[in-house]
Amino acid sequence: MKKRQMLLAAVFLFNLAGCAFFNLPLIPSRRPLQEKVIAGYGPDKVLLLDISGTISMQSKSQLGGLSREPSLVARVKEELNLAQNDPRVKAIVLKINSPGGMVTASDILHHEILALKKRRGVKVVACLLELGASGAYYVATAADRIIAHPTTITGSIGVMVLKLSLADLLQKIGVREETVKSGEKKDLLFPYRSLSAPEREVVQRIVDHLQERFMQVIRRGRPQITAAQLREIADGRILTARQAKELGLIDRIGYLDDAVETARELAGLGEISLISYQSPYDPQPNIYTQAKQMSPQQPVSNLYSDSLFPGMSPCFMYLWLP
Repeated sequence: MKKRQMLLAAVFLFNLAGCAFFNLPLIPSRRPLQEKVIAGYGPDKVLLLDISGTISMQSKSQLGGLSREPSLVARVKEELNLAQNDPRVKAIVLKINSPGGMVTASDILHHEILALKKRRGVKVVACLLELGASGAYYVATAADRIIAHPTTITGSIGVMVLKLSLADLLQKIGVREETVKSGEKKDLLFPYRSLSAPEREVVQRIVDHLQERFMQVIRRGRPQITAAQLREIADGRILTARQAKELGLIDRIGYLDDAVETARELAGLGEISLISYQSPYDPQPNIYTQAKQMSPQQPVSNLYSDSLFPGMSPCFMYLWLP
């Protein structure tokens, strides 16, 4: 043992004297997702795709900012690409636990799911767990069936833009805002001043337009809901699973196992393999395993961490924010 230690020390000193350098990466690079079988041994596959946390295109900082995990949108797109290139994937179950999120991010997920259905003809079932509200429900309408757990909170059909006004506070501490701008409405959502009545009308028109798109998406995905019924509940209210079932927003109340079985039946499959795409470092998954990249509910303030005004930068959201 002593000779071995002496030998290692000699090698170290030799390399040090020769100015040799070792390339030892402190942060392992992210590897491509790998398929993991959750249950079953059938020839056909059902993919369990996790959509948890606030829906955003912003990546997550890791290890104090030294590395970044892909955004929810990027990860879901990566999984959909893998499913598209695997002819054995015949159905997808969207496991949704989200309060919604950014308008455009929600719309991208909805679009990508519909596009895969069109290209491959796969069947899609959405299962709402604890929370499937606002933008999360927007995404769910891309599915052929929507199932909600008995205790799910859903609904919150609506749009909002969060703007903080610091005008009174700045005045009290003797700070003045002196923005130089090309037009009077260029800074209408800056936190340093309040909105005028005409400016509020400008923002309201955008919100109304995005709300109309939300309602169109629901009508296409849930044609059994009349326009009058939808207008009545599209005021941002949250709903229980039972209320959502009575209104036609979901197809049935059940559990994740029921969603997997529904997907199998819709696709006309026999024995299946239930799979997920996971990081190579993740442990063996089960149906309730959450994707490593997503937290149960990312704080909304995190969405603005890279913006000009952290925690205060306004954006349009399909989000339930209790």
